[in-house]
Parts: sequence; structure tokens; C-alpha cells
Amino acid sequence: MADVIVIGGGHAGVEAALACARNQKQTILYTLHIDMIASMPCNPSIGGPAKGIVVREIDALGGEMGKAADATALQFKMLNTTKGPGVQCLRVQSDKVAYKRYMKEVLLHQENLEVREMIVEKLLVENHQVKGILQGDGAMESASVVIMTTGTFMDASILVGHNATPSGPEGEPTTPNLSQSLRDYGIKTFRLKTGTPARILTASIDFSKAEVQPGTKEKVCFSFETKQTRPYEKQLPCYLIYTTLQTHAIIRDNLEQSSMYSGLVKGVGPRYCPSIEDKLVRFADKPRHQLFLEPESEVLDTTYVQGFSTSMPHDVQEAMLRSLPGLEHCVISRYAYAIEYDAIDPLQMKPSLESKIIENLFTAGQINGTSGYEEAAGQGLLAGINAVKKLDGKEPLILRRDEAYLGVLIDDLVTKGTNEPYRLLTSRAEYRLLLRHDNADERLCSYGYDAGLIHEERYQAFLAMQNQKEKIKNALHEIRFTPKDAVNEYLSQLGFEPLKEGINAAELLKRPQVSLEGLKPYLNLVISKDLGKRIEIEIKYDGYIAKAKRDAQNLRRMEARILPDDLDYEAMEHLSLEAKQKLHQIRPHTMGQASRISGVNPADIAVLAVYLESKK
Repeated sequence: MADVIVIGGGHAGVEAALACARNQKQTILYTLHIDMIASMPCNPSIGGPAKGIVVREIDALGGEMGKAADATALQFKMLNTTKGPGVQCLRVQSDKVAYKRYMKEVLLHQENLEVREMIVEKLLVENHQVKGILQGDGAMESASVVIMTTGTFMDASILVGHNATPSGPEGEPTTPNLSQSLRDYGIKTFRLKTGTPARILTASIDFSKAEVQPGTKEKVCFSFETKQTRPYEKQLPCYLIYTTLQTHAIIRDNLEQSSMYSGLVKGVGPRYCPSIEDKLVRFADKPRHQLFLEPESEVLDTTYVQGFSTSMPHDVQEAMLRSLPGLEHCVISRYAYAIEYDAIDPLQMKPSLESKIIENLFTAGQINGTSGYEEAAGQGLLAGINAVKKLDGKEPLILRRDEAYLGVLIDDLVTKGTNEPYRLLTSRAEYRLLLRHDNADERLCSYGYDAGLIHEERYQAFLAMQNQKEKIKNALHEIRFTPKDAVNEYLSQLGFEPLKEGINAAELLKRPQVSLEGLKPYLNLVISKDLGKRIEIEIKYDGYIAKAKRDAQNLRRMEARILPDDLDYEAMEHLSLEAKQKLHQIRPHTMGQASRISGVNPADIAVLAVYLESKK
């Protein structure tokens, strides 16, 4: 008998299995194909807006994605560098072959973890408690906890034109019986849709008609433990092109042939990553749409056409692609397709990612209605951490919205639900100035250490860095410059008037364009570049950060008020009818979560607070 069974070897399953096995839990990971572990069936990249910060959070909690992305990247690029620190993030162009190989090796060499290449037919449940699974060969495997990370494989269909073919991504088998198994036990499912663009033989593209998109020259990475990355000179470029009027005419003339517009698609597609035909319909006033040509691997002669997802028939796809600049004579390696699959209603999950319907069943990734490798990996990691805590009789790790993007993601799912593939955006986070790329370790490293996933040496290095940061910040408040100091030369270069009175280094650093790197020659302090950037952000944005922290304190007070599981909302007088229905359906974990439920207004929260006080 296993302690934990993980169903699915995608990005969520990898993190969940590693989190359990690294905590000495006997774990079995089921995958349809060992060589497809951690595959990238869509975009060959990791990170991007909000998602890049999630990868940093995964690393700070002790996950593997950041290390794998750093080790197998073809290009590193910091995004939004001209904007504020709350939206700056890292994106890497990944070698999809090397990434899979890296994760496969990590899994196969992990103690306490067995990887089985086997389909799972159904869950085994007794008295609303999971007991194990039924394998495809008819054998039963018992486990104390099951974590489902099935991605887009549950009862999946590939859609091209007017044709629907039962299949998982990239032609892999689907798991047709698992979602019915869930429904049999009372878990609601619904259909979602996503898609992927065509892959083009790189040698058939004329890149002279595209704009080169290089990476970032300075060293940037996801993992706080990464020492070396691919040198800038050896990084591969991406390229930018745009759709043409001919492209748009071809799409409009064939719109009824798209799976999405022919009536074939039943599921809801992703709002923030629509197909190209959906873009043309929704943004009819746009004369063109940008597309990126991205390398998939050093060992593959294929290029990914980012932004050109479609479910058109193959002949229409060929015409569409050859209407693009540089792709006039392109050779298609793999055609685009849409995929429709079953997901579960996330309102049936606890904030720990455990099911409210079946005890000891956890779910993570696209099965929960999300999109993206990063969102999946983060959920998988937290599901694994909380599965271990459940087995050990400990309280689950539930991240607040002011602590992590992962906290925002899970709270949105379990509080608001979703009827379309959910994607993390910086705009979803109320406290994004607190949830930055640079400070993920400060926010989460202690949680990772407590969860047994951050080793002692790394944790002590983190504490030492924190101590050094505070010493340097104190020193910057103590160091004073006078009108006679040499620092006036630096200020003059930036266009400032010479100092007329004394000022400390911290106050000077708050001026526009003044940087800690520029002040270094006048400080007599040893400051690493990464730590210097963090200190500079904290000093420059001190007022804004302090306000965000004050606002977050109100949230913390609300989150500290735990709501009993057995509250009878229907019997509470003075609650609105809608509030009674929503509170009964969602059964929020805290007063804070209750306040974020659509349809529960401040008056209802006041009634709930009075009721709780009366029961003390």
C-alpha cells in the first residue's frame, strides 16, 4: 500500500510526487508515457507576466520547476523592465526536449517514488473517503491519499475542422472513464477547451522578414540556487511578425470551418489566450495581430508560432500560415488543433486543494479549471505539501492573497470558481507590489523549510541574506552626503543640481534615476547586484509598500477568523437569501474568504460576525 498516489505526469503531477516523496512518503506516480513526463504540448516556455513570479514562488517553497527551467533554457528575458517592480517578471524560452529529460531523470532517481506507465481507470472510494485506484490492467492499488493531476486528458477530444477524435494532447491516449468515476461519487465536472498552434520546420522560414527578439544580457534566473545559466552569446533568439490582411481574409472566408464556430466545440475556451479566429471576431477593428516565432529545442528543427492557435482544417491552416511574412514557403511539421476535456468544479475544493466531497482526494492543475504549466506546477506543489500534512495530522498550508500569487490563484478558484480556463494575471493580485519577482524567498522560504522541502544549508543562507539586507538598509540611512561630497559628480551626470544640504543615502536613493549601483562608488559597502536591486526597490517604494502592508493587515484579521465547517447558514436570520445559498454552497474556510464570495455583501458579513460572537 502506498502513502500517496499521483495520477498524471504533467507539471502538477511532477511537483506533487516530488513533494510527497521528499517527505519520506511512499509515492506512486501514474503516467500514460514515461517519456512524456513534464511535456510541453503547447508553448515551449516557462514564466511570463504573473506566471514568472509563480515559478519563483515554486522555487522558494522547494519545488523543482525553477531549477529545470534555468537548466534547460534557450533564452532568458526579463519582461516589463520599464514598468514598476510589481509587474516585472522573467520568461524563459525552454528546450522542450531537454526540460522533459531533466524532469524524467529527477523523478526516476527520487527515493520513495515509483513511476508506473499505466492508465488509471477509476477511483476507489468508501464512505466518501478515497482508498486507492483501479489500474488499466484490472489490478487495484491502495493508498491513503490520491492526488489527481490529469491535465487535459480526462475524456479529451482533439478538434480540427468538423472532426472530433478521442485523444489526449500530441496524440496520446485519453482517460475516458476517470471523469465518470468522479461524477459517480458526486463531483461536478464541466467541459473546457484549449488549443495549440502549428509547428513549422525552422529551415523553411525566411527570418529576414521578422524582427529579432533577443534575451536579457544580464544574468537572470528563476531558482535562488542557480549558479550558472546559458551565456547570453549562446542564447537563441525569438522573432516577431504580424498577421496580414490576406491572413484575415482567409480566416473570415473559412470561419464556419473552424471547430469553434461550426458548433462542434461544447467547452469554453481561454479568454486570455484565444485562437486566431476568435481574435479576429472579438477584435474586428484590429488591422493586425502580433505573432512570435519561437524555437522548440536545439535537437528539433521546429518553430512554434506563438499566438496562432487554431482549429481550422489542415488545408486552411496551410493557406493561413503561408500568408504570414517569412512563412510563404513554410513546411508544417505538426498541424494546430483544439482540445476539449473534462474539468471539475473548483468550488468543490477546500483551500488546501482537498476535495470537499471525497476525503483525502486532492486535485491540482488543469483538472481544477486553470491553464498554464506554471499554475499547474504551483497547485501540484501545494497539493503535495498538504497531502503530507494531512497524513502527518498537521494543519494545511494555505497561502494568503498578500503572500503569494499562488494564494491569489487558489483563493480565486475555491471562492469564485471559473467557467473558463483560468489564467493568472498581475491585475488579479490586489497586493502585487508585495508579490514581486525579487522577494519570493522572503515571502515563502520559511514555509518551504517548514514543509521539509528547503534544505538546512539553503535556509541558513536565506537567513544570512536577510540579516545582511537589514544591515545594508540601516547603513544607507546612516551614511550622509554633504554639498562637498564627490557624489555630486554622479548627481550632475543625472541632471540634478548639486546638494545644498546634507542628506542620507536612503533619501537620495528615492530620487528618480538614482540607483544603488550608481551610488556604490560613494558608499564603501559590499552589495551584490541581486540584493542591491531588492534593497533599492524597498527604499524607493517604501511608502507604497507600507500602505500595501497596512491594507493587507485588514485581510489578515479577516483570514484569522476561521469559520466552523458545520455552520448552518440556512438557519441564520437576517442573512440575504443569496448569501445563504452561496455560503452553504462554498462553505468558506475563513471570514476573509466569505467576504470575497460574489453575492455576499458587507451587511451579510456583519450578520455573520455578530452570529459568531453570540456563539462564543
